[in-house]
Amino acid sequence: MAGIVLVTGPQAAGKTTVSALLARRFVRGVHLEGDAFRRFIVAGRSEITPDAPDEALSQLRLRYRITASAARAYVEAGFDVVVDDVVAGPMLAEVTELLEVDARRVVVLLPSRDVIAEREKARHGTGYRAWSIDQLSEVFETGTPRIGTWIDTSDLTAEETVSLVLGAIGG
Repeated sequence: MAGIVLVTGPQAAGKTTVSALLARRFVRGVHLEGDAFRRFIVAGRSEITPDAPDEALSQLRLRYRITASAARAYVEAGFDVVVDDVVAGPMLAEVTELLEVDARRVVVLLPSRDVIAEREKARHGTGYRAWSIDQLSEVFETGTPRIGTWIDTSDLTAEETVSLVLGAIGG
């Protein structure tokens, strides 16, 4: 039976790479990058910052709703969907419910802060602007409910991580 897997974690945690590989492991797999829906707003976009204004939170929730709608449409057509997005803090519980995903199919990738910094440098420092690595890591480490499977990917390859995810979700 087709379903949704949510892969989250801070920027440079490996979400996109792992999610793309995971989706390819299904007979009919789709990889949805939630951040793509943010980029579709080309005028009037309000970015999430540590002290996010109401408009930014409204746009974030819109992005999550659009992602959930697209994911459900693919599931209804018989696809397994891997959603990858930064979902942190109390929003993890909200998005899990919005996606109608079982907690066993929620995966949080959380490498060490040093590994995140190395990965961020390797991708030319494109992810961290308004947030520092320490700030966003702290939100995941102390402010995010322990829903699903949490994986420290510091010493894992993407393929090794996918194998752990498949084991965790029963796939």
